[in-house]
Amino acid sequence: MKKTLLLMAVAICSIGSSIAQNYTQYVDPFIGTGGHGHVFLGANVPFGFVQAGPTQKKQGWDWCSGYHYSDSTVIGFGQMHLSGTGIGDLGDISLLPATAQDEREIKFSHRAEYVTPGYYSVMLANGVRVELTATKRAAYHRYSFPADIQKGYVVLNLWQGIGWDEMTSCKMKQETDNVISGVRNSKGWAKDQNVYFVAEFSQPIQQVKNEKDTIWVFETANKGVPVEVKVGLSAVSVENARENLKAEIPSWNFTSVVANAQNEWNKELGKVAISTNDERARKIFYTAMYHTMIAPSVFSDVNGEYRGADAKTHKGNFTNYTTFSLWDTYRAAFPLMTIIHPEMQKDMAQTFLHICNEQGKLPVWHLMGNETDCMVGNPGIPVLCDIALKGFDVDMNKVFEAAKKSALCDDRGLDNLKKYGYDPVDKDKDRETVAKGLEYALADWCVAQVAKKLGKTADYKYFYDRSQSYRKYYFDKNTGFMRGRLSDGTFREPFDPFSTVHRQDDYTEGNAWQYAWLVPHDVHGLVKAFGGEKKFVEKFDSLFVVTGEMGKDASPDITGLIGQYAHGNEPSHHIIYMYNYIGQPYKAAPLLRKVMKEMYHDNFEGLIGNEDVGQMSAWYILSSLGLYQVEPAGGKFIFGSPIFDEAKVNVGNGKTLSIITKNNSDENKFIQSVRLNGKPYTRSYIMFSDIKKGGTLEFTMGNQPSKFGTSVKARP
Repeated sequence: MKKTLLLMAVAICSIGSSIAQNYTQYVDPFIGTGGHGHVFLGANVPFGFVQAGPTQKKQGWDWCSGYHYSDSTVIGFGQMHLSGTGIGDLGDISLLPATAQDEREIKFSHRAEYVTPGYYSVMLANGVRVELTATKRAAYHRYSFPADIQKGYVVLNLWQGIGWDEMTSCKMKQETDNVISGVRNSKGWAKDQNVYFVAEFSQPIQQVKNEKDTIWVFETANKGVPVEVKVGLSAVSVENARENLKAEIPSWNFTSVVANAQNEWNKELGKVAISTNDERARKIFYTAMYHTMIAPSVFSDVNGEYRGADAKTHKGNFTNYTTFSLWDTYRAAFPLMTIIHPEMQKDMAQTFLHICNEQGKLPVWHLMGNETDCMVGNPGIPVLCDIALKGFDVDMNKVFEAAKKSALCDDRGLDNLKKYGYDPVDKDKDRETVAKGLEYALADWCVAQVAKKLGKTADYKYFYDRSQSYRKYYFDKNTGFMRGRLSDGTFREPFDPFSTVHRQDDYTEGNAWQYAWLVPHDVHGLVKAFGGEKKFVEKFDSLFVVTGEMGKDASPDITGLIGQYAHGNEPSHHIIYMYNYIGQPYKAAPLLRKVMKEMYHDNFEGLIGNEDVGQMSAWYILSSLGLYQVEPAGGKFIFGSPIFDEAKVNVGNGKTLSIITKNNSDENKFIQSVRLNGKPYTRSYIMFSDIKKGGTLEFTMGNQPSKFGTSVKARP
């Protein structure tokens, strides 16, 4: 077995050897498959609709992607998987190579697995070697059956799904002796999902078993050559699935498809070229890059058609996307995309605008054309406004109208917000009112910035005033925490800032300590609410040391604690960088290095919390480069503590930003001085407008705190 895996690894490396730089060699897709990482394992290309990979027998929270390192029984190889979520879905159109008609689950060993971006292989206990690769809209399977059997079987299972997924109806048709087509309809997290498919086999197949028209077993003669299966997918129609397959995998050449997938990954991974002697950090970095590009997923076919949020077929002159975990990804994943994927921003904006037209509001958590309304706030607003405010090619008036329309809806507590100015705990049956209110406030600030840009004075004032609700209604000066209010204006009692009950109190996956700082749009205003810098600093410093009992019903997402700072969940991700706003970046540096070193690892338990569709990894990428966007829109990137000697960042339009870190070491974590394009630079942040110009950003580091970034003029 070791010899077989070595040969596979050599073959994959030889594919990458013709590439100028083989970045895939630094990616370990197993990172995050254990613990609570919930990442996808299998074969895909950047931002592909298809994620072909194993689905395991066990189901549960840690199997949201269908795979967890603790399990070793596979029940099929599905064509679609989520990555890093807290809810399970997809797993659609499952195939399982079998040596007997009734095989439905097969053991395997992790020692018999090999995976690299664009390619997955495993030797199953029944002796079948499974290999997978993919294009954006199609999967390619290769099954090598044992030489001593006369017949092989392939189980096509439309019943099977992951997590909440439940098949509602399906159809299969054998068109020829080697082509199967059909559709699978399901409900789950995505309440109305359609997946059309065309599966083409390299050898003639014969149906030998039919279980309630949801599971078909096909027999194929073992001729001593692998059985290959190409599967085209579409959310629109069988004919579109066929067209996708024909366009993306026109011939029977598995190795060529693997090579193309590797090329695609190397092109995208190579957008940031780092120089470092720390091989562990290099592996973590490029695996993080890989994780940020599993989704969003392409959701339009090669002919431009896609299934809209109104369940109708649309055709556009843009690439439509889906799988938007926006409550997580607006914080770092999307800001990162504006830097390294500028060519995608126009299509992202068009996707958001079309979703708004089709469902009446911007996406909240969009999955396969369905609005799940998962998580709180209006997270689509910061993403769209950020794209517009950074100057990408999008109609700012349309952006404003979509954002305004979404902010003025009546669902998810917004009706209460318009009536009371906040969301009273006794008027909202869904609870989590403080988290909702703070998220709405930062989204309203984003709307206000676009209104200001357009000269819409009245709208600017209205939404800016709403963005101040955090201190008008939620902030309690007596305790220094954000608290839930009743409709009579009084704070909810009793109050314990440590205690939290998952989905049953005033916060979302957190407690009052973590939510005291969810004001990324107005940090200076929050400082004033505390009564000035001295009182703010006293409270802020204590966040990272104070401990207390959260209670037995606390959310499992609250992980990665430093005091009450919780890096394992997104509401904390901007917090450390707030030190720059009060002129104390030297306090941020040790904390940032601690998080990067202790909460990101190069093993299967490498993530301290759910990957959350790229957000956890995006935080690491930006932080390791020394940058982070705290404010939810506009492009102000705060300096932290870079860890690489040099990073060449392709910012598009043929331009490169070189980030050089002098005197770099584990001990030298404090910025001493900064130069931009050779000139002294005193601010502790940089604007996106400067980043996109390219050039050279040079940090000089030291082992002691310095005065850099401490003056009022240097602060964000």
